[in-house]
Amino acid sequence: MKTSRVGALASSLLLGAALTLTGAGAAQADSSTAAVDYVALGDSYSSGVGAGAYDTASGSCKRTPRAYPALWAAANAPSSFAFTACSGARTGDVTANQLGPLNSGTDLVSLTVGGNDAGFADVMTTCVLQSEATCLQRINEARSFVDTTLPGRLDTVYRAVRGKAPSARVVVLGYPRFYKLSGSCVAGLTENERSAINGAADHLNAATAKRAADHGFTFGDVTPTFAGHEICSGSAWLHSVNWLNIGESYHPTAAGQSGGYLPVLRNAA
Repeated sequence: MKTSRVGALASSLLLGAALTLTGAGAAQADSSTAAVDYVALGDSYSSGVGAGAYDTASGSCKRTPRAYPALWAAANAPSSFAFTACSGARTGDVTANQLGPLNSGTDLVSLTVGGNDAGFADVMTTCVLQSEATCLQRINEARSFVDTTLPGRLDTVYRAVRGKAPSARVVVLGYPRFYKLSGSCVAGLTENERSAINGAADHLNAATAKRAADHGFTFGDVTPTFAGHEICSGSAWLHSVNWLNIGESYHPTAAGQSGGYLPVLRNAA
């Protein structure tokens, strides 16, 4: 365990700086969705960080055709598709920078947001590089933020979305659990740390689902679709620490986008 943590320390600056929340293209369009005007908002879980093949025109937002919003659009051929999700986005970034395409004609909106506000990057950096006690303390701080501050921030985003797209079906998607407990990993975080990180993801999802429901939005839970494909599962749809591309750490792979997120949006849309 000490060897693993010391090895990770060598890349701590890169990890802390870069680790931010941050199909079926030939399928015939379904007649029920062909007339849909769709806007995809959110953070790196919606832009597709971790899936590769990034659109260079999207710059640091790292949007990719392998992300679930683009996969849904490719499969359903909506009448319009605006993709403004951006790596690193917090709630304030969504309201300030991503809502331009929304209007009274928007039919469908998808969104992931809240993980960056809750300190996703710092939690994972702390847990990878510091002691178990420090990791658990940082997770508890994040959980407290989710209880006290995040609901108001989500309310601000959700009100802004509804105000600009009063008739849209809004699907708020959550985040997966990162780890399969008692899985195949033999080094790295302790089992207590992995369990606490999973619990924090559940806590964030529960808070997000409550706020979404109170605004009349649909919450899409991705934990069932990712079950059996967490880190340490042997068939992971999530990157662990990715030393070749540190910014992709703890983000879904292309398989996680197509197999974990896309079915949830498809069922909710």
